[in-house]
Amino acid sequence: MTPSTPLARRSKTLSASLGLGEKLFASSEERRFADAIEQGLEKVEAGLLREVSFADDMADVTSRYLLEAGGKRIRPVLTLLTAQLGDGAIDDVITAAQAIEITHLASLYHDDVMDEAEMRRGVPSAQSVWGNSVAILTGDLLFARASKLVASLGERSIKLQADTFERLCLGQLHETLGPRPDDDAVEHYLQVLADKTGSLIAAAAQMGVIFSNACDEYAEPVVAFGEKIGVAFQLVDDVIDLSEPDAETGKPQGTDLRSGVATLPLLYLRREAMTDADAAALLLRIEQSVNGADDESDPVLEAEFAAAVAELRAHPVTERTYDEARRWASDAVAALDTLPAGPVKKALTKFAEAVVDRSR
Repeated sequence: MTPSTPLARRSKTLSASLGLGEKLFASSEERRFADAIEQGLEKVEAGLLREVSFADDMADVTSRYLLEAGGKRIRPVLTLLTAQLGDGAIDDVITAAQAIEITHLASLYHDDVMDEAEMRRGVPSAQSVWGNSVAILTGDLLFARASKLVASLGERSIKLQADTFERLCLGQLHETLGPRPDDDAVEHYLQVLADKTGSLIAAAAQMGVIFSNACDEYAEPVVAFGEKIGVAFQLVDDVIDLSEPDAETGKPQGTDLRSGVATLPLLYLRREAMTDADAAALLLRIEQSVNGADDESDPVLEAEFAAAVAELRAHPVTERTYDEARRWASDAVAALDTLPAGPVKKALTKFAEAVVDRSR
């Protein structure tokens, strides 16, 4: 089966990638800054299409599948953004941005197998089209391509990629196994988010500093920013998962719950259920409806599942999750204190605000 997906579905605007409005870049200097990143992103995109192409027909189709399905390219944009602290989008920065995005793309193929996801970026997931083995091998091929790009940048890049890949794997492993009996479930979950999402966003920001020849002292704040904003991003996703589906997310309401993922609202509810009878009753209804939701063809079970999701969405634990996301985003911005004032710091700060505003 060879599914057809539209080419070049990536948004071509910085505002779409980072959630930034045009008013942010009001001065002529800031507009030149934004234009430089847009031009760099065009080079990244052209390179992505080249780097995920294979002479083998089947590998070429499967590897290009999710790239051509779309994506905001947040990670390469962050690489290009932080590169403006140095020499800008020079060739090594473009290569680094491509490697980061291909690494992210590879992880999506593997994630969808682990999560048994049916959809990704508005199209059927690779594993639902070709099966688990093909999806896993496609992810492996893409990791190999990313590694070749990274190797061309030298030893420092290789080590950074290896450390990041290790954290991606550990995050998935810990999510799969779950917390040990003596672990705090919330702390365990937050560490999983830091490893699975924060680590790659942090690496994207760090590569922009390294390969633009920016001051080494800028690396630490952008790494801290990337890790923290990655956690905030996923926590907001936990809230969005409980919201009515819309054109932006494309995910049905309660997708993570249906898949058995214990997101932060559910973890908070489990805590409350230990001492609160109402919370315990809601938790029971959620667990019963999730078990019944396996049969999506039964309208009664689906209605019960939708009602349980709506109850959880309205419960204070969901607002607490949003507050936690806002705290992580605030900490991310605070990490930028030592960066010089200017369009880079301004854009990163606004991006943090845009991340938490997605659920509103």
